[in-house]
Amino acid sequence: MTRILGLDPGLRVTGWGLIEVAGNRLRHVADGAIATDAGQSLPDRLCALHRALATLIGELVPDESAVEETFVNRNPASTLKLGYARGVVLLSPALAGIPVAEYAALSVKQAVVGTGGASKEQVQAMVRRLLPGAEMRRADAADALAVAICHAHHRGTARRWNEGAAGRSAA
Repeated sequence: MTRILGLDPGLRVTGWGLIEVAGNRLRHVADGAIATDAGQSLPDRLCALHRALATLIGELVPDESAVEETFVNRNPASTLKLGYARGVVLLSPALAGIPVAEYAALSVKQAVVGTGGASKEQVQAMVRRLLPGAEMRRADAADALAVAICHAHHRGTARRWNEGAAGRSAA
């Protein structure tokens, strides 16, 4: 069984979701969000985000992590701040020795819903369907669980591909 921590980066709120994967079976373990204080300086907010992620990783003990890639919005300053938060979100599991995968929002939607044009509501509905019992109270947590599901699907495909390639080369 593999524990995957999905992360949806944000400076204001970073969503997280932990699933367990055994073969093609998925099980919801936990989810939530880490909020930073907008009244603090940027370095203090990034430090708080890192500390919260380090604590979370220590408590949840994931085997792998997956992070959603940043989208570019119309406000360059907001995009830059999101990039800073994403850097912390990528760094925190890596510092703990946990492999980190990255997925574009389009890939996440395709893996969870079947189409890259899915709405947030459709993604949330499919996450609930794929992870019975998940009561995601925040959209950020649902997005993070979707990233974890995407990684579970991609890693399973890669594993089967590698097993098949090893079998063909042995023959």
